[in-house]
Amino acid sequence: MAHKKGVGSSRNGRDSNPKMRGVKAYGGQHVIPGNIIVRQCGTKIRPGKNVGLGRDYTIYAMVEGTVKFQPYSRSQKMVSVIPLAQPVESAD
Repeated sequence: MAHKKGVGSSRNGRDSNPKMRGVKAYGGQHVIPGNIIVRQCGTKIRPGKNVGLGRDYTIYAMVEGTVKFQPYSRSQKMVSVIPLAQPVESAD
């Protein structure tokens, strides 16, 4: 006598929602404070200057400027934001 249920679909139907990870702002792109640059699992890309690291390892811009990626080690990269040049105001 078979001990298999025969209704396979009742045990299927579970899947996790997509997490939308990856690079959101590439090198040379302009970002404003709060813009997400990278969503990742762990610190595959390290935070550099003028960026913050969220609790889920999301890297986001803290100042307005241009995104710059650079090597950190053989297997990791680092991302920074180069701030915009502030105009100098002259007092007349």
